[in-house]
Amino acid sequence: MARGSTDLRKSIDGLAAIVQEGFALDPFSPALFVFCNRKRDKLKILQWEHNGFWLHYRRLERGVFPWPGEEHPAPMSISRRQLRWLLDGLPIDQRQAHPEVKARTVL
Repeated sequence: MARGSTDLRKSIDGLAAIVQEGFALDPFSPALFVFCNRKRDKLKILQWEHNGFWLHYRRLERGVFPWPGEEHPAPMSISRRQLRWLLDGLPIDQRQAHPEVKARTVL
């Protein structure tokens, strides 16, 4: 997750360049790279799958995404659960959420 704002006029190649050169990460890795615009009402998610990129785009008609500022230039790693919260308009540091439980094998 890219902190702060990103120019969302960038397409797949521009966002992949940010991931590779700006963050020193591999855009071909099995990860989602999430970017938000300055007004915090639009997101783009870059994803590599098999032999091509997916570019997911979301625009809110009302409200804004609770997006972290640019205090630290490094990207932020979040869980799938936190991404779902973010897409639902909730802060990624939910204090009232139940802790995540991992299933264990019963013998």
